[in-house]
Amino acid sequence: MLSKLFEKLLITRIQPALQDKQVLPDHQFGFRQKHATTEHVHRIVNVIHDALDSDQYCTAAFLDISQAFDKVWHEGLLYKIKAIFSDSIYKILKSYLQNRYSLIKYRGAHTSLHPVSSGVPQGSFLGPLLYLLYTADLPAAADTETATFADDTAVLTTHADPAIATLRLQTALHEIQQWLKKWRTKVNETKSIQVTFTLKRSLYPSVQLNNKHLVQPDDVKYLGIHLDRKLTWRKHITT
Repeated sequence: MLSKLFEKLLITRIQPALQDKQVLPDHQFGFRQKHATTEHVHRIVNVIHDALDSDQYCTAAFLDISQAFDKVWHEGLLYKIKAIFSDSIYKILKSYLQNRYSLIKYRGAHTSLHPVSSGVPQGSFLGPLLYLLYTADLPAAADTETATFADDTAVLTTHADPAIATLRLQTALHEIQQWLKKWRTKVNETKSIQVTFTLKRSLYPSVQLNNKHLVQPDDVKYLGIHLDRKLTWRKHITT
């Protein structure tokens, strides 16, 4: 209980610095005040709806980040924290992350202690905020719309020519791919998908992530909402 109280007090202390420096990007809606899930979904739907109304294609990639909270690289996180906060806050967060150990206990037996060099503490108040700080510099390419809700990541782009829309999306994914590699974050290409929202019937160019083509289903489930390629809401209503 004391540790959670301390975390709450620390968050209250560092929030002004986050706001003054505008550390968290506008597209990040996870674990933030005045950033509801409903507003985030509306934001995505509006992009798709505007594209359909103007007879354009909206192609989008929905990325599955593997074990996002468990794979946060501590050294990388501390590097970013040091550039944001004062030295005193940096030292507190450093002591919070370092010298953590884990073991596995089963019945009467248990393993030896192993140092934990990645991940943010699950069930903590600071954990979600630390993840947001770690991913705050996720690249957002020009002519694309980035939408993140904690680790749920989507990238959308629209154009009258599906080939140009796909090229823009591929460019954005390439930048994200370089970021993921640099900061030791993995994405599950087999669970990541590409959906092209349009009222027309035809095949559309696919994009790649880590040299693997993303599958192109007719709908996607994002934050509990089923979005079909024509935005009819049939799949969502049926489900």
